[in-house]
Amino acid sequence: MARVAVRRTFDVAVPRRVAWDRLAEIERWPEWAPHFKSVEVTPPGTLGPSSSGVLHIRYLRPNRFRMTAWDPPSGWEWTGGLPGVHICYDHRFEDAGEDLTTVTFEVTLEGPLAGVVRPVFSRIYGRLIDRAIPRLQRWILT
Repeated sequence: MARVAVRRTFDVAVPRRVAWDRLAEIERWPEWAPHFKSVEVTPPGTLGPSSSGVLHIRYLRPNRFRMTAWDPPSGWEWTGGLPGVHICYDHRFEDAGEDLTTVTFEVTLEGPLAGVVRPVFSRIYGRLIDRAIPRLQRWILT
């Protein structure tokens, strides 16, 4: 059973479509998320319903992902994992005002090692996301 490991909700001072379009530029994520060394997406460029790729995360081995849900401009979901752990990354966008969007990042883990990995993953990834969100809020405005 998948259980939430990390959930963060925050606002960005742009309309939902702008927030969506900026975050869909995932090859640029290292600009606001220093825990990413680089991001590769196939096909190259903006994220799409058939996208897959590799997240190169500092201090970890590359994490492959593939798109599993695509609902512009409300959200997308991709899955990846580690040996023994299936990881689902959900990205949600909601209108919160005329020029304000609420973004929710939710990460769930399942698989035979999820119970062992979840507490460590939650602590480490949660800290990384907490540090990255203020940078993302500024980056999205550029």
